Amino acid sequence: MFKLSDLFILLAVAVSFAISGLLWFQGFQNEGLFTAIWVPSILAFGIYFKLSSLAARREQ
Repeated sequence: MFKLSDLFILLAVAVSFAISGLLWFQGFQNEGLFTAIWVPSILAFGIYFKLSSLAARREQ
């Protein structure tokens, strides 16, 4: 079901989300927003790599 790489991507998303919330509520709103925009970027890269690996397996 989930590969190790999928879990690393989800872990990176969770850490980024937690850090952005922590920064936001400690008064560093700009830094929190900057870190928050990492979440969709990490997910997009994860989806890209997942689709690339599925396409490579399909061609074999």
